[in-house]
Amino acid sequence: MEGLTTGERDAVAQARAHVSLAEVERWSNINSGTRNLEGLATMAGVLTDAFSVLPGELRLVDAPPVEQVGADGAVRELDHGRHLHMAVRPGAPAQMLFTGHMDTVYPRDHPFQSCTMREDGTLGGPGVADMKGGLAVMLAALRAVESAPHAERLGYEIVINADEETGSLSSAALLAQAARGKIAALTYEPALADGTLAGARGGTGNFSITVRGRSAHAGRNPEDGRNAVVAAADVALRLARSAGRGLAVNPARIDGGGPNNVVPDLAVLRVNFRPQTAADIERARAHIDAAVAMTAAEHEVAITVHGGFNRPPKPVDDGAQALFERVRAAGVDLGLTIGWRTTGGVCDGNNIAAAGVPVVDTMGVRGGAIHSADEYMIPESLGERAALSALTILRIATDGRP
Repeated sequence: MEGLTTGERDAVAQARAHVSLAEVERWSNINSGTRNLEGLATMAGVLTDAFSVLPGELRLVDAPPVEQVGADGAVRELDHGRHLHMAVRPGAPAQMLFTGHMDTVYPRDHPFQSCTMREDGTLGGPGVADMKGGLAVMLAALRAVESAPHAERLGYEIVINADEETGSLSSAALLAQAARGKIAALTYEPALADGTLAGARGGTGNFSITVRGRSAHAGRNPEDGRNAVVAAADVALRLARSAGRGLAVNPARIDGGGPNNVVPDLAVLRVNFRPQTAADIERARAHIDAAVAMTAAEHEVAITVHGGFNRPPKPVDDGAQALFERVRAAGVDLGLTIGWRTTGGVCDGNNIAAAGVPVVDTMGVRGGAIHSADEYMIPESLGERAALSALTILRIATDGRP
């Protein structure tokens, strides 16, 4: 840490002092699965109390409902938890965005519900890495920055949404609005266990394709029926064959069917696309249109498509490269080796990059096995990553650039 100024040393020390393993355990012991609205309300209240130590205006934003296609083909509105939004010094010259999520993938009835310190020294628990540990890192870093020189030069917005694990569909507009005018953004998804950050990310799109055919008796008059399950399977096969370089396609499920002696008149195909570029998105849309049109004509069924590409691809452009270098340089001064690599996963960093803002989206704790009952975080990474964030933010505030 020989290259740090006195103010930077103080900020780093405060960031490490502010972060608390006990706080991460308390937060992770609150079940806040995306569909557990009661648990999310509790978590939102806890985070409101915690982040209220920062100056600025904090509010909980009602989430607009999101449409979802049921197994019966009906489109219904799905409610979500409220999102936390905070604005600090909106008139300051250097404006940044900090984002995270309070929801986890573990529903209220999942057996993985509490934290345990493991024999290898890691903390296991639901959301400890993804991303309640990251939220603790974000808060500790910002508390340290608020006490540092040049803090008045930094303005920022914080968005902690309640639906990231299901695609941020109800918070996408809030994220896009908060990203406007920002010179850089940090998101607190977990880094890999060795500290590697995510670089470029592909995009994702999820679709529900509803097929409506015609019922008939499977023995007496099957020729009068129009089999919706067969047609849905045909769409799935056509789409699967469209996969290729830059585009992965995963037909994941078909809902529908009934008794063996009835030609099924309804099926819903669920399919996921993973495009690497904007051109791949357009190619995927063309494949969907073609598969639907050809299948509808051949099988004499009606087909409707619901869904979209909710996470655009996130390339590493010049702005993102400059921000990565800023983080890497801060790491060097803290004795950390910071590297990054391309990943197939997606997160709110995709949305922020699509708004034209440079983002590093894995500034959270080091950990692994996320989205499983083996999820863990490395406790010493709390102070390490809080210091890395504080130093990065302080330098951006001082220079007014990523």
